[in-house]
Amino acid sequence: MLAGKRVLLIIGGGIAAYKSLELIRLLQKAGASVVPVLTRAGAQFVTPLSVSALAGHKLYEDLFDLGDEAEMGHIQLSRTADLVVVAPATADLMARMAGGRAEDLASTLLLATDKRVLVAPAMNVRMWTHPATQRNVATLRGDGVLFIGPNDGEMACGEFGPGRMAEPAQIVAAIGAALGGGPLAGRHVLVTSGPTQEPIDPVRFIANRSSGAQGTALAVALRDLGARVTFVTGPASVPPPAGVDVVRVQTAQQMLDAVQAALPADAAVMAAAVADWRVANASAQKMKKDGAGTPPSLAFVQNPDILATVAQGAMRPRLVVGFAAETESVVAHATAKRARKGCDWIVANDVSPKTGIMGGTENAVTVISDTGAEVWPRMAKDAVARRLAEKIAKALQ
Repeated sequence: MLAGKRVLLIIGGGIAAYKSLELIRLLQKAGASVVPVLTRAGAQFVTPLSVSALAGHKLYEDLFDLGDEAEMGHIQLSRTADLVVVAPATADLMARMAGGRAEDLASTLLLATDKRVLVAPAMNVRMWTHPATQRNVATLRGDGVLFIGPNDGEMACGEFGPGRMAEPAQIVAAIGAALGGGPLAGRHVLVTSGPTQEPIDPVRFIANRSSGAQGTALAVALRDLGARVTFVTGPASVPPPAGVDVVRVQTAQQMLDAVQAALPADAAVMAAAVADWRVANASAQKMKKDGAGTPPSLAFVQNPDILATVAQGAMRPRLVVGFAAETESVVAHATAKRARKGCDWIVANDVSPKTGIMGGTENAVTVISDTGAEVWPRMAKDAVARRLAEKIAKALQ
């Protein structure tokens, strides 16, 4: 599966480091060669001798090794591998990666590499769910770093939840997907995201509270499965990810134009919160109060229906996925929307204020298709994105 591939394996500190020994064995069984790098913290959990003996390769530990650095060894190490894998990736090591710090051999290699990086996080559940760690994860995903895990389970500390490092076999499968292009390799997926803004005058507009977080997470997950992603985004508060083709728009009409220009595509995932209406008599100048307290008269016209246009158009993608943000009768409204628009799936969620979903970090969705309504538990938006991306990949097989 990995014959002839060269993996640079960085082993971070943490009890999960013992799994790195099995990971080396499985990688070699799959035909890969493993070049190991052991951090100082990692050496507290596995010995340099055991790592080197299993890998059958020189172990690298010190950034200032005179023999290696005479030929800029950290640069060569970072460039000669087909993939850089960090397992386990601790909270501290990921923080250094996200901050672009180069304090030791491992962090310097990660900053100097021009290859893809796959990390397998491992830490206490509270450390994983801490806002600082989640900010770092979001930064790394946006930079194109691939993730496998963490898994839910019992920790060495006795707590239970997300934070266990993925099992070695899972990591090997993720390495194979990363090096083989992933299940969506060769596919083009169109993603829309964020709100649209409909001008009232040059300084005012009508919009909504969408942050663009779910659409951005979807673009990242699809990219990580090997897809070529065209990402059409309104003025979102979340920055667009790296490694995708970004098209920035403001209005619904601009979004429709950009979507049509991006076709054909194998799949379209329409996650944008598009304004239903625009102001027909928008002013070319800033509107002023008249002193009498008379409000301006705004005339509204309906915006183009982007989802229906794509789902019912001549260049319809093989799979069209719409989103339905509802505040009541979520499944009923979303089911009717799917039939009306002509899309394959509708991803519905309750965005009433009490849920905290609109603009938040979590989502709770129901995927509606011709087979019925599939209710997913509430989870982080990037977890929703990965699950939906995998479902899309399966549908396109």
